[in-house]
Amino acid sequence: MQKVTELNLERGMPDAATAVRRLKDGLMTAKRQGAKAVVVIHGYGSTGVGGTIRVAVQKTLDEDQLRGLVRFWFGGTSWSWRKKEALSVCKDLERYERRINGNEGVTVVILK
Repeated sequence: MQKVTELNLERGMPDAATAVRRLKDGLMTAKRQGAKAVVVIHGYGSTGVGGTIRVAVQKTLDEDQLRGLVRFWFGGTSWSWRKKEALSVCKDLERYERRINGNEGVTVVILK
């Protein structure tokens, strides 16, 4: 069983609403499959000021409806100070460190 799942929301260049639907479906599927963490790839946005998908994903992760599913989440730029906490829940995330650390186009979701 894979304890970490990657969820690429950039594939196909969807709009933010489609990406959010994929996020919710992907998180539920990962949980059903026994994953402890999901590395969400949403990109940073072509404008260089933060894409709408990244903003929509992170806003969605804070919604009450996901409280039963999401333990906590953080962006790749917070890896250095959230690493210990994340690895205490899912040691397998260590294999993804190079892709996560400092990456504004990635959000890590720790599942309940």
